[in-house]
Amino acid sequence: MAEVTYVSHVKIERKVGPLRLAYLPAESEPVRFGVHGAVAKHYGISPDVSEPHATTLDYVVAATGG
Repeated sequence: MAEVTYVSHVKIERKVGPLRLAYLPAESEPVRFGVHGAVAKHYGISPDVSEPHATTLDYVVAATGG
């Protein structure tokens, strides 16, 4: 088996409602995750509960696109 090259250490902090903060390597500020648009509607989350932020799915799609 090959030697492990890298281990990512990430901390996720749940705030209020769907809002989460991700503390990522090489980033000086936490990244906000939440819901918006159709995703917020699907989960029945009102804009009064949380301001719109990109979802974790948005980040996965962006990372896949490279």
